[in-house]
Amino acid sequence: MRIDDGSLLVADSWLVLNGAVRSLDRHVVRFTRACLELGAVTPDELHAFWRDAIAVLPRSGAWFPRAELIGDPPALRLRIRRAPARGGSVRVWVPDAADHRRSPTRKGPDLLAMGRLRAEAANHQAQEALLRTADGIVVEAATSSILWWEDDVLCSPPEEIPALVGTTAELVKDLARANGIRTDRRARRVEELADREVWLLNALHGIRLVSGWVGCDVPAGRGTRVRQWRERVERLRTPLDPLSATLPCQLEVVVDG
Repeated sequence: MRIDDGSLLVADSWLVLNGAVRSLDRHVVRFTRACLELGAVTPDELHAFWRDAIAVLPRSGAWFPRAELIGDPPALRLRIRRAPARGGSVRVWVPDAADHRRSPTRKGPDLLAMGRLRAEAANHQAQEALLRTADGIVVEAATSSILWWEDDVLCSPPEEIPALVGTTAELVKDLARANGIRTDRRARRVEELADREVWLLNALHGIRLVSGWVGCDVPAGRGTRVRQWRERVERLRTPLDPLSATLPCQLEVVVDG
């Protein structure tokens, strides 16, 4: 059974490696908040959904499950998918068009369009596509948040630009601040990232170094920090709560592959 991504009201994905996850609480909060803002389901329904979802997640192998709120009528579903291959670096295509998402702060409605954009990026020998405002300010990538270093400051796009709150990017910024590293939000065009260490971050890959900008004459910077930070983030995985396998499961589970 396949679900058309065009019907997604809200979605959230995370990586499960042999029963261990990173920042699942951040995914739960982001998905739950988006569902409640739509008024499509109740807090009790969401609580039961997450209880059942965590109980049925595989405890061995590499998986990339996705929580979904589908309409109409609204329904909560869990899709259990095998995890795609992961990478440590990424080439980023810079399209001419500005960010055209309908709901940039809510994951789900634009996933189909972002998938098409990444497919177009692949035609340019890149794995990701950069999203920018109409006046060229960097926002994020099609499926990843973006962070970069300016001297010893870890930077991210301005808060006033509509974008998805990235669970991995927020985790990394919290880690930086806890270790006395300054973070800042700065408006930058892609040419202002020339020769800087730039990272793309998401739940699947963790931190990836931007190894090349495609479609513009901007040189990528060296990754002097990425290995240490990538290892630090990967160590933050924790086992799923040992919930009883006998819990009554009321949610619809879709297994891909």
